[in-house]
Amino acid sequence: MDPIKVVELFAGVGGFRIGLERASDRFRVVWSNQWEPGVKRQAASDVYVARFGGDHHSNVDIAQVLAKEVPKHDLLVGGFPCQDYSVARTLKQSEGLGGKKGVLWWEIHRILKYRKPAMLLLENVDRLLKSPADQRGRDFAVMLASLSDLGYAVEWRVINAAEHGMPQRRRRVFILGYHRSSNLGSAMRKVKDVEAYLGEEGIFAEAFAARVDGPPQQFRLEGDLASITAAFNHGAKRSRSPFANAGLMIDRKVTTLPLKAAYDGPFITLGDLLLPNDEVPKEFFVPKAQERAWRYLKGGKSEVRTSSDKAFNYTYSEGPMAFPDPLDKPARTIVTGEGGSSPSRFKHVVRVDGKLRRLTPVELERINMFPDHHTAGASDTKRAFFMGNALVTGIVERIGKVLVERVQDEG
Repeated sequence: MDPIKVVELFAGVGGFRIGLERASDRFRVVWSNQWEPGVKRQAASDVYVARFGGDHHSNVDIAQVLAKEVPKHDLLVGGFPCQDYSVARTLKQSEGLGGKKGVLWWEIHRILKYRKPAMLLLENVDRLLKSPADQRGRDFAVMLASLSDLGYAVEWRVINAAEHGMPQRRRRVFILGYHRSSNLGSAMRKVKDVEAYLGEEGIFAEAFAARVDGPPQQFRLEGDLASITAAFNHGAKRSRSPFANAGLMIDRKVTTLPLKAAYDGPFITLGDLLLPNDEVPKEFFVPKAQERAWRYLKGGKSEVRTSSDKAFNYTYSEGPMAFPDPLDKPARTIVTGEGGSSPSRFKHVVRVDGKLRRLTPVELERINMFPDHHTAGASDTKRAFFMGNALVTGIVERIGKVLVERVQDEG
């Protein structure tokens, strides 16, 4: 069978590639791009090249890459920064775009417009479905409308990896698109029972068992992109986003409904992934002198604090967190600040054989279902940062297995 040619954008250290290549040897990455602005050393790109080789890998700002320089491909994948995707009348006058990272969606759009791959698979934080705060759902509406205008039918699903047996409580929205010229795109347009498709028959439904948890809503995305930017959910600052955690968009008609995970297989816990203490470097163990600081930061609190300019006092409150992290549950979401020895509310701390310690880079890799030592060669702090930015590769693997079967069936 012919390979499924893949372009990986915002590649990081290669999470999409790992998942797809585990799913099937038909997936073949023909070009990748990774660029981190504002740093002297391109550490993530260095890891990518060390693991996969430098052929067909680009380590330049994607905005500087001409669309024609991206080779023809069947599937475009990437996890892109979530900022502000609004538009003005033209992209050259896009005052609504929120800074350098906000422009990155339009770099994806630019490549899709030129190459028109048969499929796309994108990942983002789940708040994309309800941003920005003063126009809930506007950013996602702009994205969906822009994809529809390029000829794509789209389905999406918010997936918490831990609810499907994986070792991290990490909620992300995954977006699958199929161009109208493809067999999958043609099949999508023939879907009659959208509720059955989203809950039972679609690619996400086959990969991640779920049940419908509420009634569907339907609406159309009307107007050009600038009109959607200006008007979508306008004036509804405290309203909910119209986008539920699953949905389908065909020719700008949106059907969306809530789903609840219905996984009934085995679960991987944090304790399943830990190294024995005698394999953990001593710098990862929490000194006795630090334990009080860790307990304070992890604990609940309600206290009066003074503003940074000392102009006023305010009451700061936050609830308690588990300390240490339980070993019989999946890990919490890894954050980019997971590395370093300083006490933190958000870093993981485990107690193994009576000793408190932080997680090692290998354990963080396992929580994201990466191979052991995948990020070796970078500093421990950078390795933790990579995993905070990465995705759970098992999710991509499951999607990839179903996707390759559908491509084969439709072919």
